[in-house]
This record gives sequence, structure tokens and C-alpha cells, in this order.
Amino acid sequence: MPRSAQLLGLFFLACADPHRSQPVDTGNTPPPPVVQNGHDWTRFGYDEARSSSSDADIGLTATTIPTLRRQQVTIDGTVDASAIYLHNIQVNGAAHDVFFVTTTYGKTIAIDANDGAILWQFTPPNYNSWAGSARITNVTPVADPDRTAIYTASPDGNIEKLAVADGHAIWTTSITNLATREKIASPLNLSRGHVIATTGGYIGDAAPYQGHVSILDAATGQLLHSWNSLCSDRAGLIDPSSCAQSGSAIWGRAGAIVDANGNIFVATGNGRWDGVTSWSDAVIELDPLATRMLANYTPTNTATLEASDADLGSTSPVLLDATHLVQGGKDAKLRVLDLQTIGGTTAHKGGEVQSVSTPGGSAMFTAPAVLKQGGTTRLFAAGSGGTAAWTYSNGSLTAAWSNGNSGTSPVVAGGLVFVYDPSGPLRVYDVATGSKVAELANGGGHWNSPIVADGRIALPEGSANSHSSTGIFNIWRLP
Repeated sequence: MPRSAQLLGLFFLACADPHRSQPVDTGNTPPPPVVQNGHDWTRFGYDEARSSSSDADIGLTATTIPTLRRQQVTIDGTVDASAIYLHNIQVNGAAHDVFFVTTTYGKTIAIDANDGAILWQFTPPNYNSWAGSARITNVTPVADPDRTAIYTASPDGNIEKLAVADGHAIWTTSITNLATREKIASPLNLSRGHVIATTGGYIGDAAPYQGHVSILDAATGQLLHSWNSLCSDRAGLIDPSSCAQSGSAIWGRAGAIVDANGNIFVATGNGRWDGVTSWSDAVIELDPLATRMLANYTPTNTATLEASDADLGSTSPVLLDATHLVQGGKDAKLRVLDLQTIGGTTAHKGGEVQSVSTPGGSAMFTAPAVLKQGGTTRLFAAGSGGTAAWTYSNGSLTAAWSNGNSGTSPVVAGGLVFVYDPSGPLRVYDVATGSKVAELANGGGHWNSPIVADGRIALPEGSANSHSSTGIFNIWRLP
């Protein structure tokens, strides 16, 4: 992870919960029944493109959200990421609605969405060798389309396929040759039968490591291909010390995103850029198997970004339409890029269509959300400097609303924007006006972000920086 990720930790440290007005479920309320015709939330960002926007009926409104009751579930670890959700699935021989989370030390836990019961827990075989140390993961799992398995990761560099029914490992595959240096910080994605994973580095940028994109066969776990952002002329997993360059972490909150054609987009962090075999501080488009580069971009001041630790890849690309994306960065800019002008393997420096400031002019560490509805496209972003929204059309962003409330990665559901402030509360805004419709009490956190489905909101709290082996998972439900 790039060096100044420590600055994010200083701002997003877990803190006391000052918001105690929200009702807390004491366990005396009978749990709701299993949802028969519900809507899943299968990955970070909701879909392959990481739009973070659900078009499903969430069973909640601006009127009912303030009445929700919070249940605090104690779990064996801190989830410095987000949950995923599957409704009406078979676990331990019975039907359940289930949240799945992975803790910073790689325990994956199935939590009953209706009563908070722990249904099963997967613990990586070598858990005790890194628990309590700086070796962590901020991964969010992804569910298989058949709803019988989920895919997650551990601090030992392994990707695991776990059975939804009981949590046993179906297969385990390593995506690094040096897990003590190469960290799996970003959520996993799944597309066309392939698991997509990325690697970065740990705080301090301790060499050697390289950011890379790995593609695994979801059925068998076979590692099909890895694209290396440094020494990119070498395919497959490499010994990090065998490459002359180190860095170029792929660590944005959304990790790899996938477009309608199955193409993969990532952004890289600090390191060398030469536009030939070194692609740090760049936006990269790859084919669905990560075997060919299809487009690339780096700012004209890429050398300055590297020298000042201002990673372009502190956040992931965001697709706006078929030919445009937006890319944030630590330099507090959101750049609109035209894919038609940055296509091919020839190096592209500069040429942004537009550049606007991030919310409050703060470094971008979060994943923006995109809502396409009624012919209008809206972009939502949050950070330590505030929360903001823009409308988008024909390659241009127009400011819509903003406020000074900090936030992690926003999600959009039911015509509302849900933004977790790591100092405590979860705020809910109207998508069009930005007016606040609710504020739900929660403990402090770091990169945690909510999901919303089937009349429930789920949000873990706590920070990976605390190196704790216990944590809290919050579930809000209607009374």
C-alpha cells in the first residue's frame, strides 16, 4: 500500500459512538421470516461495474428508515470492508437470509440477516501465524451466480472458494509468490466464470512487490493468467524480487471493475511509469482474461505524482457510459477520460476531457457510485472533505449538491444515497437534492461501507489499523 495510506488511517481511526438516539435491538423482537422473493447484494459495488447502485425494491423508504432498529452482532474480527448478502439460501440444512463478511485476518463469517446468529465461520489454516500482526486484508467476498458458493481471500495471499451451505473450502489458490509483501486489499470481482483479484503492498511500500491482476477459473480455482503492472512484458505470477521495479499497487476500494464487454479496468498507484513495461499511476483497460492491454492513461505530471506519493490509483475507475470513465486520486481531482482517445497499447499521457475537484478538495480513497435513472446519470462521491453529487452528460460533470459530511464509499438504493461517516453515523440523503432524510447511529470505522437489501441495512464498524481480533457488525431492520 502506498506510503501515505497512513494519513487515511489517522483520519478514519475508529472512535467512540456519540449517536445513541437510534433504537437498539435487545433481542426481544421476534426475527422476521426468510424472504421468499428477495434481492441479493452479491459483491462490493453491487454489480460487475461497481456502480454501487441497486435498482431493486429495498423495502425501505425515507419515512421508514428513521424507525429502523439496530442489532449489534459481536464477531471474531474487524471487517474493514463491506458485507454481501444472499436471500433464502440453504445453510446447515435450513433456509436463511445471510450476510457474509471477511475479517481483516481472513476469517469469513456467515451471519443470519434475521436474528444475527453466526451460522458458520471459516478460519484459514495458518490464521494464528498472522493474527494480531500488520498482515491483513480488506477484501469483500463475491458470490457465485449459482448462489451455492462465495469467493474470498486471506492475508496469506490465497483466494478461497467456500460452500454457502457450511463454509468448507472447495478450493484454495495463491495469487502471489510473496504474501508478506503483496497484499489483497481490494474486493474480489466475478465475471464470465472467472474470479478477478488484484494485489498491492502494505503500509510503508516495503519492496519488493508489484500490483497485478489475476484471473482464476471459478469452477476449479486454476490460475489462468496474471497481468503485471510492472514488468508487464512478463505474464503470470513472478517472483517480486526478479523485477527491477517495485510498487504500482492496485489497491483502490473497488479493485477491478468490468464493463458490458467483460473488459477489466484498474488504476495503479505509485511506482515507475515508462509507458512500455512500467505502468504506475495509470488507468489500464485489459481484455476479459487480462492477457492484452486495450487502453491506458496517465496524467502529464505522473513523475510528480510518484515523487509526492499522490497515487492516481488510490481509487478505482468508474464507468460513466460506454466511452467515458472518471478517475480520482490522492491529488484531489476527478478526471473524466474518453476511452476512444486512450485506446491501444501506445502510451497516453494527459488528454482528460474534464477535471473537477473531489468533495472538499480531499484525497480520494473511496469508491464513487453511479446511478442511471430516467435518462439522468448521477455520480456520487465522498471522502474526508465531504460528500458531493454531480449529473453527467456527454463527457461532462455538472455539480448538483454537496455538503461537508465525511464519508466512505457511498451506495445508492431506493432513490436514496447511503454514506457512512467513519466518525460514527450512517447518513441517508435524497439522490436529487442531497437533503438528509435520516441519520443512523453507528460506531467509528475506516473503509467500512454499507449495503441495503430486503428491508435491512448492514454495516460493519472498526478499523483494520487497530489490529483487533474482535469486532461489531451492525444490522438495521424495521421494528
